[in-house]
Amino acid sequence: MKKTMCILLLLATTILYAVPALAQDLIVFPAKGQKEDQMARDKSECYQWAQKQAGFDPMETPKASAPPPQQQSRRGGVVRGAARGALVGGVVGEIANDDFGKGAGAGAAGGALLGGMRRRDQRRSQQQAQQQWEEQQAAEYAQKRNTYNRAFGACLEAKGYTVK
Repeated sequence: MKKTMCILLLLATTILYAVPALAQDLIVFPAKGQKEDQMARDKSECYQWAQKQAGFDPMETPKASAPPPQQQSRRGGVVRGAARGALVGGVVGEIANDDFGKGAGAGAAGGALLGGMRRRDQRRSQQQAQQQWEEQQAAEYAQKRNTYNRAFGACLEAKGYTVK
């Protein structure tokens, strides 16, 4: 739970600081000599219109979808693998060479190695899923912000402003 909250906080911080570089604010020039108070009213009207058109409010805190579920890694993967390997190795060693001890030792080493590899693969898979989710969230935000900016700019241009 704490880990999920930390990840969400990190994502929100990343979006707040990284996305403005991607979706820069628009520069508005009163091309027809509009006064400051008229420009403020026009911006307010266009803000509301663009918000409805894009379904996005740039003044709201970004909301992320739920992150991918964290799978609980099984406890004792190395130990459990070693125990299984020792049992199988011991039986094989007893059957093949009448030496349960050597077979158990070799089986334990192999089982521990496989258990550790499984745990590492599971962690790597979870990290990849988390990274993909974060990238998807950032891309969705950037797309919504871009749509909003285009709508806002179109509205202001229709009212006689130059928008860059």
